Amino acid sequence: MCYPPSMSARTDDALAAEWHRLMGRYQRLMCVLDRELGAEHGLSASEFEVLQQLEQAEECSLRMSVLADGVHLSQSALSRLVTRLERDGLIERKSCSQDRRSLFVALTDAGRTRYADARPTQRRVLREEGSDCLEQPA
Repeated sequence: MCYPPSMSARTDDALAAEWHRLMGRYQRLMCVLDRELGAEHGLSASEFEVLQQLEQAEECSLRMSVLADGVHLSQSALSRLVTRLERDGLIERKSCSQDRRSLFVALTDAGRTRYADARPTQRRVLREEGSDCLEQPA
C-alpha cells in the first residue's frame, strides 16, 4: 500500500527543496563574482571577502580564527587563501605580543587599494545578479 506522506515529511521535503534553490542561487552568484572579480581585479570572491572583512575591522586587522568565522571558510582553506594574499602583498600576518599562539592578519596599503578598486565590481554584480536573493519568499 502507498500512503500519502505525513505532514512532517511534506514540511521536510519543502525545506529540502528551498535549501536546493538557495544553494543554486548561491553557486550561480559565486561563479559570476569569481569571473568578474578575477577578470577585472585578479581576485576570487573568497579573496575579496577576506579583504572586505579586514577593511571593515578595527585597525584593518583580525585574529585568524575570527576571520575564518567571518568568511565562512575552514581554518585550512583560510590559511591557503591568506598565503596567496600575503604572497601578493595584499595582507600580512602578525603575531600577538600577548599570546604568541595567536596569529593576526592585517590589510596592507596595497590590499586596501585593491579592495577599494574591486568593491564597485562586487557591488555591481550583487545588484545585477543577486538582487533576487534579497526578495522574501511569499
